[in-house]
Amino acid sequence: GDRPGMLCSFKISTAWSCAWCLNPQADNCFSTGLTRRVLVTNVVTGHRQTFGTSSDVLAQQFATQTPMLYNGCRSGEIFSIDVRQRNRKGQSWKAVRLFHDSAVTSIRLLEAEHYLMAADMAGKIKLWDLRTVKCVKQYKGHHNEYAILPLHVNEEEGLLTAVGQDCYTRIWSLQDAHLLRTIPSPHPSSKDAIPSVVFSSRLGGSRGIPGLLMAVKQDLYHFSYS
Repeated sequence: GDRPGMLCSFKISTAWSCAWCLNPQADNCFSTGLTRRVLVTNVVTGHRQTFGTSSDVLAQQFATQTPMLYNGCRSGEIFSIDVRQRNRKGQSWKAVRLFHDSAVTSIRLLEAEHYLMAADMAGKIKLWDLRTVKCVKQYKGHHNEYAILPLHVNEEEGLLTAVGQDCYTRIWSLQDAHLLRTIPSPHPSSKDAIPSVVFSSRLGGSRGIPGLLMAVKQDLYHFSYS
């Protein structure tokens, strides 16, 4: 009827993050980042794979071109998992490994999946080249001390957007990491009034124009892009 269905119930640990896999090789799976473990669940068969980690998993994203799952941890580590493999003990199942100096709160794969954007609780936003395992750009000005805040990447317009713990929305150029615009919150700044934002190249539909939507408390604001 109208009652929602439950995919699974976790009674063993706190769930910090989750991600759905859109890769055709594993498109029945979703992952949950738990306290010191990653749990990958097949919703059709009910089969679960557990990967033990040394830290809480705060951010996750599946690749779409390969069956890889990327994870960002409280320890500052970012690592990938090939979800086709069976459970393994130790750390030998980790593929790409990257490291921040603070807890990783958000990760975003760029479209070609050669680059990964990551933000941490020290306010650092870094662009990593997954082929060379090196940081190639840093986006300065973001503010964070303890919150789990998302990154928003729009490659069509070449923009990176993030809302800081100071309630300022900042927009950077993806290409040169230059800070393009800083938007203060229309409401007084507080930890329970951090804006939620989304940028679209076509607000309102296929004939729409680029712009930013910002939600704060009960209000919704629109900022045009030019």
